[in-house]
Amino acid sequence: MSDKATLTYDGKTYDLPVVEGTENEKGIDISKLRAQSGLITLDPGFKNTGSTKSAITYLDGENGILRYRGYSIEELAENASFLEVSYLIIYGELPNKAQYEVFCKEVTEHTLVHEEIKNILDGFPSNAHPMGVLSSLISSLDCFLS
Repeated sequence: MSDKATLTYDGKTYDLPVVEGTENEKGIDISKLRAQSGLITLDPGFKNTGSTKSAITYLDGENGILRYRGYSIEELAENASFLEVSYLIIYGELPNKAQYEVFCKEVTEHTLVHEEIKNILDGFPSNAHPMGVLSSLISSLDCFLS
């Protein structure tokens, strides 16, 4: 198979690289098409557009597939804890028992939140949208760095 796709328009030919994804799927890299030709592409709903390259996540919404580092989300949900999946995403592999214990200890040491954050939380209306509250609280954490 060729490692390029050829597009011909208005008498000019453009060679576009063919890339291979983590699941051996093929795609045409059109990132330089506009600069080379002035042409843009149309993909209503972005149903045929890969938005990024990722060594972490594989997503195929049409077939209901989500994988982290090659593990299906179903397998991880059934067999791994949140912190095991966090370790997998960060380090590229599931932890062994010793790695998991060290990682849990390190994460636990950084989970305390300053008591005054509670005062900020109490200041929001009881019917405030949770995302507004969350984003505000996250922004406020910067004020508590020492």
